[in-house]
Amino acid sequence: MLAARLHLGTNRRLELDDVPIPEPGPDQVLIKVEAAGVCLSDVHLIDGMLNPLFLKGDVVTLGHEVAGTVHALGPDVTTARIGDRVLLQAGETRGAAVYTRGVDYDGGWAEYALARVDTLVPIPDDLPFEQACFIPDAVSTPWAAITATAQVKAAEPVGVWGVGGLGAHGVQLLRMVGAAPIVAVDPLPAARERALELGADFAFDPADPDLRRKIFAATGTGLAAAFDFAGVAAVREQAVVCMGPGGRLVLVGLTDKPITITGGTAFSFFQQQVRGHYGSQPEHVTELVKLQGLHRIDFARSVSAVVPLADAAKAVHDLDTKEGNPIRIVLKP
Repeated sequence: MLAARLHLGTNRRLELDDVPIPEPGPDQVLIKVEAAGVCLSDVHLIDGMLNPLFLKGDVVTLGHEVAGTVHALGPDVTTARIGDRVLLQAGETRGAAVYTRGVDYDGGWAEYALARVDTLVPIPDDLPFEQACFIPDAVSTPWAAITATAQVKAAEPVGVWGVGGLGAHGVQLLRMVGAAPIVAVDPLPAARERALELGADFAFDPADPDLRRKIFAATGTGLAAAFDFAGVAAVREQAVVCMGPGGRLVLVGLTDKPITITGGTAFSFFQQQVRGHYGSQPEHVTELVKLQGLHRIDFARSVSAVVPLADAAKAVHDLDTKEGNPIRIVLKP
């Protein structure tokens, strides 16, 4: 089968390899992959900003956002059936550690993928695979950041920095939980326009010298929660000064740059907080599938392009360079 695999080591590279179709073992199923999302984390794995923690060897099939059908069952598997439509949780627990699919073990940028049976999440018949695949991570990460890490309440004013793959979903989910007003901040005019279409009340350019004044004028009190979905160091300093008393700065986007806060006295006086965030828990994915099944949320607009698996390298390049202002590019084997 064809698989897009990251080769680590001194010559780090993404290659299309012809590999054997894996055989499911105990507690495993073989998934026929129908769709797999391309995430900025994949870009960072390829460029070396991120590295696997538990990978055995120096080659891994990428892809932690995966949906498809059950193709074959491992020995004694009784909780899944051939033909089941499923998405896959983005990782699995092994002892005290969490292993990430497509990072610490082979993922779904392939024609077939192995999955432990307890990581399968059934999806409704009317949910296309292209929309289901990125619920784990692209949607569940902002959902967990909003509901668990930031604990946003209805009518709280919030800010979203970066309206890309995570931030676009963040705007929609914040509107669903009743945050108000929602202020989006992005340097791209197309992204600001998208934010308003998805439910933001205001959309501003981070280069605007009056940004802080405009946010306080829009909210009255400053932001109760500010989300950095971009993973940009400058965003964090800008977001802090736009927060009100008790404001929470939630770091969702990843960066290896230092975290700095100017105006530390004011930060302490107003009892503000910085909260780190990473990924989501399995229940966040199942909650989102339930919400989608009830048509509370719609991911159709999130699919920026569906491209063949053979074009994985181009999809990575387009996401990295923001070619076409994508939310999610989906690979289809």
